[in-house]
Amino acid sequence: MKPKINTERLWSRMMRMAEIGATEKGGSNRVALTPEDKQGRDLFVQWCKELGCKIQIDNMGNIFAIRPGQDNSLLPISCGSHLDTQPRGGKFDGVYGVLAGVEIFECLNENDIQTRAPLQICVWTNEEGARFPPPMLSSGVYAGSYELDYAYNRVDADGIRLEDALKDIGYDGPIACGSNKMGAFLEVHIEQGPILEAEKKVIGVVTKAQGARWYRIHFNGQDAHTGTTPMPARKDSLLAASHAIVEIEKIALRHGPDAVATVGRIENEPNSHNTIAGNTTITVDMRNPSEEVLDQMQHELHSAAQQAASATRCEVEVEIISNTPAVHFDERCLELIEQNTQELGLSYKKMISGAGHDACHLAKVTPTAMIFIPCEEGISHNESEYAAPEDLANGAQVLLGALLDLAQPVSV
Repeated sequence: MKPKINTERLWSRMMRMAEIGATEKGGSNRVALTPEDKQGRDLFVQWCKELGCKIQIDNMGNIFAIRPGQDNSLLPISCGSHLDTQPRGGKFDGVYGVLAGVEIFECLNENDIQTRAPLQICVWTNEEGARFPPPMLSSGVYAGSYELDYAYNRVDADGIRLEDALKDIGYDGPIACGSNKMGAFLEVHIEQGPILEAEKKVIGVVTKAQGARWYRIHFNGQDAHTGTTPMPARKDSLLAASHAIVEIEKIALRHGPDAVATVGRIENEPNSHNTIAGNTTITVDMRNPSEEVLDQMQHELHSAAQQAASATRCEVEVEIISNTPAVHFDERCLELIEQNTQELGLSYKKMISGAGHDACHLAKVTPTAMIFIPCEEGISHNESEYAAPEDLANGAQVLLGALLDLAQPVSV
């Protein structure tokens, strides 16, 4: 019989972490490598040390809290997620996957359960990418998707390098990122979408994650006076961007129902009331479970950008800034998640993740899978983000069972 998660204790830790960087509307602001992120990290480390864990930190700031096993020569069976948030993020995105691990460790301690292989909670740096694009940066370095120098030289809006920000908060660890291998990685997360709630399912067994590609499109026109420049003579970069934005939505609709495409940011210069915009940059996020479809969408994006530029007498440059391939998660890990869900009598759905997660990179280097729980109205990256205590506990309970099956309990 596997031990039972303490719902109130898990909820209490979630709410305690949410006090760090709390926002006026009930959300969280712990953007990566800020003082608030440091406070959250410090609290996590404190909790894990109190549970008897060994703490390791690598040179990307990733934290590993290790619960010893009977045979510590075995690779640790791992869980975790991230503690950083969006500037106006919620209390559950990422942090739940970390604190579910803390609750599991305390649950095992109080039931005197040892595992053959060690267990490990991972906290991945800069998952959100809100301060240092691209997202999932440190798990990407761990998995070999990005070079360390590339990550270190990412800069925020103020020109601060990631390496310097790591040093500023004291989390530039001595271990080489990716050198400490793991036997498996399981990540529990809120769905960040409406499907589980709408279908009244308790658990999402995530079989794969769709690919995501991020682009930055620069339209270069010419600053000019709005009153004296005839319409046929204008080189309006904002107009070019607007043409492209309309076409980007059409690209997603043509490749539905799984395709999505979003323009999330517009930078317009000189951004003056009576000056035609000479330079406009937009960001584009495109996603699909099929790499072949993403290739076609990318081709159509380039074509749409060129046509928009040509129609407005502008020049254009399309830059790809992030490419996270579609991921198929490990069959054995998925079987254990499904089996534990069935043993608990919980309803579930096999599904695809629409969002990127650290697990997507880690699947390249270790057996990996994900568990979803419902979140209210599917809202995430929002201060009103909410997941019910019983759903948090159910997801952690499934995670506990799968971790024990992988790590092999030796005493109960």
